[in-house]
Amino acid sequence: MSSTATRLLQPARHSTAAWLSSSSTRCARPLRLVLGIETSCDDTGAAVLDEAGRVLGEALQSQKEVHLKAGGIIPHVAQQLHRENIQQVVKEALSTSGVSVNELAAIATTVKPGLALSLEVGLQYSLQLVDRYQKPFIPIHHMEAHALTIRLTEQVEFPFLVLLLSGGHCILAVARGISDFLLLGQTIDIAPGDMLDKVARRLSLIKHPECHGMAGGKAVEHLAQTGDRQRYTFRLPMQQYRNCDFSFSGLQSLVNKAIIQKEKEEGIQEGELLSCAKDIAAAVQHVVAAHIIQRTHRAMLFCIKNSILLPKTATLVVSGGVASNQYIRKGLQTLANANGFAFLSPPPRLCTDNGVMIAW
Repeated sequence: MSSTATRLLQPARHSTAAWLSSSSTRCARPLRLVLGIETSCDDTGAAVLDEAGRVLGEALQSQKEVHLKAGGIIPHVAQQLHRENIQQVVKEALSTSGVSVNELAAIATTVKPGLALSLEVGLQYSLQLVDRYQKPFIPIHHMEAHALTIRLTEQVEFPFLVLLLSGGHCILAVARGISDFLLLGQTIDIAPGDMLDKVARRLSLIKHPECHGMAGGKAVEHLAQTGDRQRYTFRLPMQQYRNCDFSFSGLQSLVNKAIIQKEKEEGIQEGELLSCAKDIAAAVQHVVAAHIIQRTHRAMLFCIKNSILLPKTATLVVSGGVASNQYIRKGLQTLANANGFAFLSPPPRLCTDNGVMIAW
């Protein structure tokens, strides 16, 4: 990392806290404006927000089509596409907002976690702007941004239970404040979005006539709607572990074995479509949802028992790309209702990666 980047990242926590705490005087002056830049994976995003949460301008360039054809995200390809897109994306966000870089109070950028090659593009571009225009730099933790997006769209007070579901992460935590989180559980291997994508590739859903142009997880969700999940039963992971962690790799292995067995029975090769693809998709989606719901239930009970959350104000917030899966979302909504928790989730467009959440 460059000396400039190191210098700017060192005081991240203190400078961010100080910048936020100075909001107490916001009524006496114009609202400050922040440019947010996101390049942690395969979406190039930028947005301009004021500190009241108004989105003045935003732009997003997705790489989905390219990676869909490749069968997955290839890091150096993602990096090159970010390099090709970032200048135009930032320019569009600024242009739409009617704000110049000189008018910004700060520039915020995702610095972790994510694909290193992708993150590098956003960080380097941001630091160029920071050096050129002498603006404060705010390094943003990608998952913290997802966790706090709900406070842009809803009136939510700290603390609250947050479940982050994506292609790279599965995290249960209590959000106690800005940059103040109590980690309760996380995946010990792969994330649910990653597993759903791998199952979709193993089933060759890209070839399915109903799934043209759909990402893996979306294809599984679509086919599951008309599948019979009861035709296949997959064992719930981590039943013997009395914690809030998740595991999806063992489940993926069980699904792969079932697919291989069905291919033998139908006399087809890997890469050809199974006649029961919809049923397998339904069964997989159900067991993933059940596992997530079970671990989240444990977290709810833990928080109430230990007075981390109060029954009258207990809230479950679900965010991240997989939170847009309606089957999983409805299951978590039912869980929240049954346990006296309010259920909140950002609109689907803010559940996936974007510059808005970084600026916010």
